[in-house]
Amino acid sequence: MQIARVLGTVTSTQKDPTLRGIKFLVLQFIDDDGEPLPGYEVAADNVGAGIDEWVLVSHGSAARQVSGSEQRPVDAAVIAIIDTVSLENRLLYSKRDQDR
Repeated sequence: MQIARVLGTVTSTQKDPTLRGIKFLVLQFIDDDGEPLPGYEVAADNVGAGIDEWVLVSHGSAARQVSGSEQRPVDAAVIAIIDTVSLENRLLYSKRDQDR
C-alpha cells in the first residue's frame, strides 16, 4: 500500500460494463516528509474519498480483493481514508488539521 493525496476525479461515460458506478480519483503519492512525489495515478474509489484527503492505495491483484471488485479490470484502489500519519515520533499528517 501507498499513501496518496486526492487531487481530482476522472469522468468517463464510455467504459467497461463492470466499471459502471465506480468513481475514479486522480492521486499523487506522498513521500516520507509528507511532500508530493512527481507523477499521478488513477484509482478506483471504494471508500468515498474527497479532494485533498490523504488515502491508502492498494495496487495490483490486491486492488481486486475488495468486495465486489474481484472481476473488475482495476489495478489501483483507494481502500481507506487516512485520519493521521505519524512517522518517527512526529505527526506527519492529521485530517483534523486539514479540516480547519
